[in-house]
Amino acid sequence: MISRKTKYGLKALSFLARRKGNEPVQISVISKAENISQKFLESILLSLRKTGFLGSKKGKGGGYYLLKDADDISLAAVYRILEGPIAMVPCVSLNFYEKCDDCPDEKTCAVHRLMIEVRDSTLSILEHKSLNDFILENS
Repeated sequence: MISRKTKYGLKALSFLARRKGNEPVQISVISKAENISQKFLESILLSLRKTGFLGSKKGKGGGYYLLKDADDISLAAVYRILEGPIAMVPCVSLNFYEKCDDCPDEKTCAVHRLMIEVRDSTLSILEHKSLNDFILENS
């Protein structure tokens, strides 16, 4: 299950990507259009700005805008920024690997093997879908 943070981040990015032009959009506009708490949305957009997906402009006419083309934003990258590891257990994570304390041998662990399949399937979908693919499929 993804967190609300990731869900709302995808909704906000989709909102920005669907707009014609790249004019900054105020948080209040995104918040109202996507039914997201403005305070929560602020923290999500700040995370996306710090990692280079969004730019921001202060003052009158300010707001947030995409820094990259929607075709160049992979859902896997967004997921990792907002959610963390794609793997469901740390022993199969590619970027956040940790050995499980309760597992003497990963090679013989049935859960480990299953979770590698789950990770690989999920990763394949998220890495091969851009933000643009996401909005086109949901239009």
